[in-house]
Amino acid sequence: MKKIVTIAIAALAATSVLAAPQRTGARTGAKTNKAQAAAAQQDGADEKAVSVRIEQYPKLGRQSTLPAPSIAGGSTIGVAYTGKPRNWIVLETKYQTDARCIDQLTFIWHVLLETKSATSKDKEGQAKLAPYSYFTQTVTYSNVGRGAHAASVCLHPSYLEQYGEPKAVGLIVQDSNGNVLDGDTLSEIKGIAPHTKFWDEPSIMEAKTSTGEFMIERRQGLLDRSKTIWALVNPNDYELVVQ
Repeated sequence: MKKIVTIAIAALAATSVLAAPQRTGARTGAKTNKAQAAAAQQDGADEKAVSVRIEQYPKLGRQSTLPAPSIAGGSTIGVAYTGKPRNWIVLETKYQTDARCIDQLTFIWHVLLETKSATSKDKEGQAKLAPYSYFTQTVTYSNVGRGAHAASVCLHPSYLEQYGEPKAVGLIVQDSNGNVLDGDTLSEIKGIAPHTKFWDEPSIMEAKTSTGEFMIERRQGLLDRSKTIWALVNPNDYELVVQ
């Protein structure tokens, strides 16, 4: 098996790279006139309107995999696959909003799968693949009311079988103006520290093995939950997706 070099990066501080929205401080000193009071009140209303907090981040590794829900139905050919249930990669996050209604919230996902954790028995074929596979997906929800909600993306079982389990996940939440409201990165990969925006680091995304091959292969296939069988599970937790 090819010797894989460790990804070399400078570890960032152990805090989220995604700064929280700045809070408007209380005014002191001279008496605030009516115009200033109205502006301050509007600032507070705007701040509350974009208040979003991620309360639970996605699971990594085997904890992110689940067998698909079974739905009975007719078939003209019968069952083709007769093996054990195939597991999906299901990345889910729970978040809270305080505003009465937010027009749009955008969730940007960045996912790294580790090839050596692939569940397929074709180890010889997997040895020819890059050590990691990178996926990204952007999902925008509309008319998000006050309360608890969920956001999710999924990968078909074939990705788990061929490319492995998720070992690093980055998530960014933005408003309709592109302002970052919350987000963070979780990582179990040596050389990629938690809280690191690895997708923006050339030293990570363009790292090579000792034989000159790329460590990370960019791939497609990460799907919004509403486009998979998982759309039928807990549908009330998810808001309308902007197509």
